[in-house]
Amino acid sequence: MGAQRPNAALQPNRVLQRIREGKYVLCSSATPYPSPKIPEMMGLIGFDCLWIDMEHQDYDYDQVFNMGLACRASGMEPMVRIRKEGDHSFYRAFEAGASGLMVPHVRTIDEAEWVIKCSRFSPVGLRGMDGVEAPAKYSLVPMQEYMAWAQKETFVLLQVEDKESLDILEETAKMDGVDGFFFGPADMTQSLGIPCQFDHPQMTEARKLIAAAAKKHGKFWGMPVGSAEQAHKLNAEEGAQFFACGAAIIMLKDGYQAIRDDFDSTFE
Repeated sequence: MGAQRPNAALQPNRVLQRIREGKYVLCSSATPYPSPKIPEMMGLIGFDCLWIDMEHQDYDYDQVFNMGLACRASGMEPMVRIRKEGDHSFYRAFEAGASGLMVPHVRTIDEAEWVIKCSRFSPVGLRGMDGVEAPAKYSLVPMQEYMAWAQKETFVLLQVEDKESLDILEETAKMDGVDGFFFGPADMTQSLGIPCQFDHPQMTEARKLIAAAAKKHGKFWGMPVGSAEQAHKLNAEEGAQFFACGAAIIMLKDGYQAIRDDFDSTFE
């Protein structure tokens, strides 16, 4: 019997490895561009995680697969924010190459339980089984070995972006199969009736509730940030570890705007 092929070995999850070591995770987005070139470049630069947003973008699973392939080639983890279209939304994202899921707008305990059921294999959940996809090395890895790896080396983040999510934090933080929380400030301001008031005291209170629940129950948490300084402060004061910073379309907009402004001011 031949030995297992070295390149078919299942690898540790870079995001979870850094979290377990008490380090921060840096995530960013190629939104809205599905080309694998941007993710590969990001991975080569040293980003830990690519945020692939299927909730707000019109990506299909082939595009997600190609972006995930670029992540695997450059040592970065692909995280998909899913479209909640049914049970398949969870395991199809994994089968397309995701090593982590972000689930938006989890407002009830029933929904949190549904997330776990569809995202985790037995005995934690009942995720649909298919051992011939890329994460399972196209069946080069035995199914039981792949299932055990997936339980330990994939992650599921619940987004806390509604006031109802705050009411169930304690219960969801206890759940086996939930790895952490991602604070969604923009939608939370709407839900709290204070649209775009990101510095409002209610927003600070919401963030601190997330931090406390995560710490109490051994989960990790994070949020979008605008700078390394902001991330460092959140890490030092509130224990945040997972940070999303930047998006391709914003960086392009800022670059093009700077060129336009430069020409306008020079030719006045």
